[in-house]
Amino acid sequence: MKNVCAPYFDPDFDNLTERIFGPTCRVCIDNESMEDCTVVMVDSVNKQGLLLEVVQVMTDLNLVISKSYISSDAKWFMDVFHVQDEQGKKLRDQNVINCIQQAIGSTRESTTPRSPKARAYTNNVSRPDHLSEHTAIEMSGTDRPGLFSEISAALADLHCNIVEAHAWSHNACLACVAYISDDQSSHAPIEDPRRLASIEDHLTTLLRADMVPSTGTGPSQIKSQEVKTGGGGLLGAEGTGTNVERRLHQLMLSVRDFDGPRMSSSAMNSNERSGTKMAVSVENCDQKGYSIVSIECKDRPRLMFDTVCTLTDMQYVIFHASVGSHGGRAFQEYFIRHDDGYPLSTESEKERVIKCLEAAIERRVCEGVWLKLCAENRVGLLSDITRVLRENGLAVVRADIATKRKGSSECFLCKRRLRE
Repeated sequence: MKNVCAPYFDPDFDNLTERIFGPTCRVCIDNESMEDCTVVMVDSVNKQGLLLEVVQVMTDLNLVISKSYISSDAKWFMDVFHVQDEQGKKLRDQNVINCIQQAIGSTRESTTPRSPKARAYTNNVSRPDHLSEHTAIEMSGTDRPGLFSEISAALADLHCNIVEAHAWSHNACLACVAYISDDQSSHAPIEDPRRLASIEDHLTTLLRADMVPSTGTGPSQIKSQEVKTGGGGLLGAEGTGTNVERRLHQLMLSVRDFDGPRMSSSAMNSNERSGTKMAVSVENCDQKGYSIVSIECKDRPRLMFDTVCTLTDMQYVIFHASVGSHGGRAFQEYFIRHDDGYPLSTESEKERVIKCLEAAIERRVCEGVWLKLCAENRVGLLSDITRVLRENGLAVVRADIATKRKGSSECFLCKRRLRE
């Protein structure tokens, strides 16, 4: 009988890359090379979504990325960021520097391979600890004047205390993520399945209140309504915590806010005069097998996160990128492929990428008045505030609500943009 031999694998083979190149993730922070910014350099073994995770770390720390160069060929990720703090200065706080190094290192080490769908809807930026103790609600659908006020009133009627909430409105679409507790005194999550089902049914009915039978192709026929409830982790992720802003992008994408009405010519001319004109294009580089996405628009904080997030959630892989800004204008160029290695193949696919990126850039930008409130929290406070706004003919087009404990009381912070 012939001996059957199995191939031998050296158990140290997996460590070969680290032996050659050093640790699988290196983060170097240089405060000496540039006069007006801090240079953050990241070298790491590459994986899908790593760029988004690195950008997310800096976004969570409210850092401004003024310039960046990305390269991730040959399974190795090399990135350089020029960053500043909110005051436009170098990073001098050692705690912030340590936080960047630890957070980027942990995103690389803590991630395990997932299916393409799960990977596209997951990152490793954790939610604050206190939010894991509350119930998460996600809502998406067609927007209408006063809808956010109606949602706040409905949750108050259902004896739900809103611990934190974030809502975006764009192109007649609404996306909202809220964390609720059973009541204000106990701060306990809602765990009764029947009560959770009742909340979902009530909110779903509210979102569908203005739906009409499908007799055409208007906005009310192309946008779906959805409400989900669950534990403290956001429901788009399978077992991990998804960043709230990324989840809002995903919810907006799911209700196709990019299919909304195009900007009128008069509005485009007005934007061009004010320096807010946006241009997005997609071309194929046949020699290298990439699709090149070029973006030019007004610069603002979190812009890079919004564009990288959208491309990642559309399951494109970014191999190279160059990001910069000058004179208040942002210039971004991404070399992308499908996750199967092929570039964009059809004009309709290129058009969809352009429309989705334009929508992602526009979602944070809204005209109106910025209202900031702070008060001691109580059940129904948000409902009362939004009712007053609605009764005075104002619509909430964006909202960020948070609470924090201060002794035995609650502090309530509400920021929203309003338009007549």
